[in-house]
Amino acid sequence: MMTVESIIRSVRAGSRLGREEGLFLLRNVELLDLGDLANEIRFRRHPRPLVTFVIDTNPNYTNICTIDCIFCAFYRHPGEEGEYTYSVDHMIQKFKESAAKGVTTVLLQGGVNPALPFDYYVELVERTVAEVPEIHPHFFSTSEIIGMAEVSGLTVRQVLERLWQAGLRSIPGGGAEILSDRVKKKISSKKGTSADWLNVMKVAHEIGYKSTATMMYGHLETDEDIVEHLEQIRSLQDQTKGFTAFIPWSFKPGNTPLEKIIPHYATPMRYLQMIAFSRIYLDNVPHIQASWFSEGKKTGQIALHFGADDFGGTLLEENVHAAANFVNKTNTEECKELIREAGFVPAQRSTLYEILAVEEENAAA
Repeated sequence: MMTVESIIRSVRAGSRLGREEGLFLLRNVELLDLGDLANEIRFRRHPRPLVTFVIDTNPNYTNICTIDCIFCAFYRHPGEEGEYTYSVDHMIQKFKESAAKGVTTVLLQGGVNPALPFDYYVELVERTVAEVPEIHPHFFSTSEIIGMAEVSGLTVRQVLERLWQAGLRSIPGGGAEILSDRVKKKISSKKGTSADWLNVMKVAHEIGYKSTATMMYGHLETDEDIVEHLEQIRSLQDQTKGFTAFIPWSFKPGNTPLEKIIPHYATPMRYLQMIAFSRIYLDNVPHIQASWFSEGKKTGQIALHFGADDFGGTLLEENVHAAANFVNKTNTEECKELIREAGFVPAQRSTLYEILAVEEENAAA
């Protein structure tokens, strides 16, 4: 007979959580027991009390988009008031200004803008690498890459190979939302299937890219969909080992069409549950990222005791959540202080999770 206690014992002994066990655990375990197990797994994998963070920014090169996701308040249609597309020159200048502030990573995404030729993206990567070498370009979601393939007539593999030749080495995990086609048909019907997202990631990993994996929950998904999402990521990671980290965040309803159906925010307790459960389920993903940004600073700190070992980035600029009237701000010193307050040692990292600088380890003692 399956019980919470028997599943926890099995995981502690090193067994992998299966779908049925995972669903049972998610639905029946007490939050603190889930967090305790996740924290144990975190320290088994990362014994030192380090919590990593990256000095980054998240600008956008265009907000024009034609795929009409109903959870998004950021996009504008071509010709609509407030739409914009910035030149490569403009973006390079922004990157230079960011680098002067100590930024090491630019997470760059935009809408799926069919007016932009593929050469625009190639030039953006080439010039970033050549002109702003202090910056690691962490560019383009799976949706944008699929859009590039459609505009150029190239395959996804050809697009990714060309961007690799230009100097791109990692891509963000955006566009996954929930890897359940039942949900995707309702919230992002023009965006493609779960298999489309997984295929871009698979091909990217085969070429040599590293990427993050993400999950946006708190809308139309069920517990079964959560487990399915994690299972798909774990299965691909078994094949490619290309994911560096998993990053869950909750849906922000402000100014979105989906707000009429889901007007409320997911609770902090649900977020802690997602962090802990993902750390337990994703036994082959190195890092779990807590988000001070999307969930609030205190909740982010608590998540560091629920299995997360990374605190994300400083996000000097961010526009997508801001469009949904959800804004949190921090800076490098406050980011370090939040980590110290939570009882950990801040460690600055690169995009690819290489440790760049560690505070004194006795500082958190």
